Amino acid sequence: MKRFFAFVRKEFYHIFRDKRTLLILFGMPLAQILLFGFAITNEIKNADIGVLDNSKDVTSLELINRIKASGYFKLAEYGNNTESIEESFRKGKIKLAIIFDRDFGKNFQLGKNPELQIIADASDPNTANTLINYISSIVMSFTHEKNINNKISLINTEFRMRYNEELKGVYLFVPGLITIILMLVSAMMTSISITKEKELGTMELMLVSPMKPYTVIIAKVIPYTFLSIINSAIILILGKFVFDVPIQGSLILLMAEIILFILSALSLGILISSITDSQQVALMISLVGLLLPVILLSGFIFPLENMPLWLQYFANIIPAKWFMIIIKSIMLKGSGITDIWLETLLLAGFTLVFALISVVKFKMRLE
Repeated sequence: MKRFFAFVRKEFYHIFRDKRTLLILFGMPLAQILLFGFAITNEIKNADIGVLDNSKDVTSLELINRIKASGYFKLAEYGNNTESIEESFRKGKIKLAIIFDRDFGKNFQLGKNPELQIIADASDPNTANTLINYISSIVMSFTHEKNINNKISLINTEFRMRYNEELKGVYLFVPGLITIILMLVSAMMTSISITKEKELGTMELMLVSPMKPYTVIIAKVIPYTFLSIINSAIILILGKFVFDVPIQGSLILLMAEIILFILSALSLGILISSITDSQQVALMISLVGLLLPVILLSGFIFPLENMPLWLQYFANIIPAKWFMIIIKSIMLKGSGITDIWLETLLLAGFTLVFALISVVKFKMRLE
């Protein structure tokens, strides 16, 4: 029995001395409960909206203040004309726009039915539906409260969905699937492939060959680059001709952005392989460090606006978030490079930083 407990004690020593095992045992559950607990919620707060107030009277101002005070919306754009609202939609600055007719307050006070137009960005249909429900509830509450002491007047609310009038979920899932598949093929498979060579001892043999180390790495990642481009093309073709997902913008720009994201994912894969020595560890880091953040913090399924501020800041360092904005803007909104230059620049910056770090780390581990 004493020998048995000695073996048990030995196993505890092995576990507590291995930092990677401790990280998996305690770090992964902690990270998952924080991510899932804060990210998975259908409630949306502080959604950016734009207002075009053609009436500019006490009633319209009161309704605007009521909407802002609800906590669900944040006024990001006070437009002067429909063109400014349209530009804000195209650049992704607002999720919803409220347009008052010219005699909104006057008609409301006279018992007539004033016009109120609500336009939602339906490139994310779930978010658009939720925001429409919020705004409808606020308008109904406002109308009921005002009609207690005034003439009976209803607000004729017209709802419009931009970029996805039928609220098809596939409009969101096609860009999201491209993002996830590119991350899986480019980053995860690259990291596992390189660590497999290191685990078998063949990487050192290749590095002592006449080929330069960077040439070996490039030769390893080119097949995954090619396969990622093929996968992206297949998804785009199926989305277009089977599910009728539009590609409103430039196809050349779209493919250029896809290749840029592939390079970013490949850089991440090389970085993971440079700090790991086994396929299992590389797979675990890829799943926890890449796949979960891509699904939860890229805006693919759960809107970032309803997450805590610290988690929104953390999402900014995830390349998939910026790629999701880029690909949805090009495919659904017809945006050009002038509308997505900042996101493109950030994605290029991530690619450069990851590539430089991975090259430095790779040389340190193998020289």
